[in-house]
Amino acid sequence: MSLADALPSVNASLNGLSALWIVLGYRSIKQKNVALHRFSMQAAFVTSSVFLICYLTRVYLTGTHRYPGDGWARALYLGILLTHTTLAIATVPLVLRSLFLARRGRFVEHRRIAKYSLPVWLYVSVTGVVVYLMLYQLA
Repeated sequence: MSLADALPSVNASLNGLSALWIVLGYRSIKQKNVALHRFSMQAAFVTSSVFLICYLTRVYLTGTHRYPGDGWARALYLGILLTHTTLAIATVPLVLRSLFLARRGRFVEHRRIAKYSLPVWLYVSVTGVVVYLMLYQLA
């Protein structure tokens, strides 16, 4: 198996792992476990960053892929892909700003933006796995 063949599965795994770190980070801050929250969110950031590198590498090596199905399945796939892609672009500044505010100890502002960045980031991570499944496993 070549690197190009393995990268879609690697990317889906990284998205899934990022989603797990995000959920753990959310749960830990709700339980007031700041240390675990900080670790989990940093791990989610690193995982998402590695995903982005791997994703761009895959696109460079193989280009984009068209969904092979048609009808309602194609419409569903394209709807998920559109929201995933749009929100993925929005995730970058939201997450960077959230992390910046937390690192600076500006927790009131951090909480204010995290109300948006966390669910958007989680959605992008989960739908990344869904897009992979629809494109590479179910189609």
